[in-house]
Amino acid sequence: MSDDETKEEIELDLTSSDVVTKYKSAAEIVNKALHLVVSECKPKAKIVDICEKGDAFIREQAGSMYKNVKKKIERGVAFPTCISVNNTVCHFSPMGSDETVLEENDVVKIDMGCHIDGFIAVVAHTHVLHEGPVAGRAADVIAAANTAAEVALRLVRPGKKNKDVTEAIQKVAAAYDCKVVEGVLSHQLKQYVIDGNKVVLSVGNPETRVDDAEFEENEVYAVDIVMSTGDGKPKLLDEKQTTIYKRAVDKNYHLKMKASRFIFSEISQKFPIMPFSARALEEKRARLGLVECVNHDLLQPYPVLHEKPGDLVAHIKFTVLLMPNGSDRITSHPVQQLQPAKGIDNDSEIKAWLALGIKTKKKGGGKKKKGKKSDHLTEAELMDEETANGAAAQE
Repeated sequence: MSDDETKEEIELDLTSSDVVTKYKSAAEIVNKALHLVVSECKPKAKIVDICEKGDAFIREQAGSMYKNVKKKIERGVAFPTCISVNNTVCHFSPMGSDETVLEENDVVKIDMGCHIDGFIAVVAHTHVLHEGPVAGRAADVIAAANTAAEVALRLVRPGKKNKDVTEAIQKVAAAYDCKVVEGVLSHQLKQYVIDGNKVVLSVGNPETRVDDAEFEENEVYAVDIVMSTGDGKPKLLDEKQTTIYKRAVDKNYHLKMKASRFIFSEISQKFPIMPFSARALEEKRARLGLVECVNHDLLQPYPVLHEKPGDLVAHIKFTVLLMPNGSDRITSHPVQQLQPAKGIDNDSEIKAWLALGIKTKKKGGGKKKKGKKSDHLTEAELMDEETANGAAAQE
């Protein structure tokens, strides 16, 4: 390997301050975009309008960075804004003609991402369209997702294994009488790679197996937690709801239809690597052309999944940098005040996980800090700390 290649390899790692800066710049943009989207989530607001505002904000903010550098730096939306409501689990980002609106008391899951030079920051947050504290099963499921996210933040650290996190997430879900939604994976992030090979399975089942892996310093992860008051086995109800796709770069096929070739050419030019929304394409032509592309595996679809009517789903996702001085959670948002009926007050193991420090000492061989008083958390204190963390991320 030449010196230039070695240098290039080093630059892609968190050991490069430039790489860390790009991750944090993307995170700052997506945190602000999430703040904007939450503020737009009101009864009778059209979901597609809010999704478009989220994407437009990310494009505008990312586009204003690195404008004067010699080498062109790609930047923009890393994952299109999705707004999935109540029993809808994920990936609802409708076409422009869709008339779906939000209603009072909806449990709204917002999912979005930004990248700077391929360095990706993603975030998901659950918000209830309700004044005052959230109670009932909505509070239980959101508290379950948030508590699991706080536990995962403390367990996704060098030396720990992915299966440690899987077991902990399931234990937290049980404490709130909720289920972890099957099929959700937390992925390692790399430059231009939103779904790296190192993964954490949220819940194990015979159909889904992942390789054992150990977390290492200087890695980046998107930690993805989805909880349900239902059975956690979501279904695809309508393929036509799918609007988010990602180019499968390792697949090739000679498309037969003219519309398919046109759409695939446009996708290859505009969205060669990152997931995109079909809204960005001409709607009638897209509907026609995307089918053949998907059927021949040229595009990976992100289907819209649903639990049963009446079930509620909560989604929390954050990006974490495994830095030498500890874990750095760079995406988050303040959580509403919750009054869950269930909880972790009688579970010493979950409390012990929450008492783990997030940062490590710089001297003394990377020993963990003793748990701060605020690390030994009651339900209310946990939510208050999460709110504080989210507020800090906004600044």
